Amino acid sequence: MVQSTTIILALLYGLAMYRFSAWRTGRQLDANSTELVDPALTPLVRRMARTLELPEIRVHVYEVDQVNGLAAPDGRIFITRGFLRKYRTGEVSSDELASVIAHELGHVALGHSRRRMIVFTGQNAFRATLMIALGRFLPFPPVLRWLSGRFADFVTSLFAAKLSRNDEFEADAYAAALLVKTGIGIEPQTSLLRKLDDLSRTSARNIPAWFLSHPTARNRIEAIEALSAKWTGDRRKS
Repeated sequence: MVQSTTIILALLYGLAMYRFSAWRTGRQLDANSTELVDPALTPLVRRMARTLELPEIRVHVYEVDQVNGLAAPDGRIFITRGFLRKYRTGEVSSDELASVIAHELGHVALGHSRRRMIVFTGQNAFRATLMIALGRFLPFPPVLRWLSGRFADFVTSLFAAKLSRNDEFEADAYAAALLVKTGIGIEPQTSLLRKLDDLSRTSARNIPAWFLSHPTARNRIEAIEALSAKWTGDRRKS
C-alpha cells in the first residue's frame, strides 16, 4: 500500500512539474520572442505550409544567443537569435535554416512534446519505485538516500537520453520528407548538420544547443541519406 501510494504521488508530482515547466517556458517565450519576418525565409516557410496544406506556419525568434531551434509544448516553432545571427552573417543559408524549422515541425506533428510529458511523469514513478526496491538491500539510511538517488538518476537519465535520440531521428525523417516534397531537398539538412558538427569540434563552449542529447551528426546524416536513397529507389521502381 505504501509503495503504490508513493508511485501515485510520484506520478502526480511528475505531471504537475511538467505542466509548470511548460507554463513557465511559454511565459518566457512570450516575453522574449518576436515573429520571424525575412524576405528569403518567409517564402520558404509558406511553401512548407502549402505542402502540409496548412493556412500558415508561424515561426518566432527567441532572443537568446544559443544556436538552437525548438518546438514549444503548445506547438509553436522558435528559432533562436543565435541561429538567426549565423544566417545573417552568411554562415547558414536560408534553406539550411528552413531545414531546422522543418525538423521542429516534425517534433510537433509527431507528438514528441506529449511523449516527453508522459516520459517525464513515468521517470518520477520509476525513480520512486527503484529507490524503494534499493532500500530493501541498503542497510544504512544515509547511504540509502544518497546511493539509491544517484543510481535512480543515472538509470532514468540513460532512458531519457535514448528516447530523446529516437525523437531526433524521427523529426529528421519528417523534415527530410517535407523538404523533398517542398522542393528544397535534403542537401541543406545534411550540410547544416556538418556545419554544426564542425562548430562543436572547435570548442566545447561552442556546442550548439541543438546538438545536446542528440545523436551524432554522422549518424543523423547517414539516416537521412539512407531515406533519400530509399525514396529515389522507390521512384525508379514505380
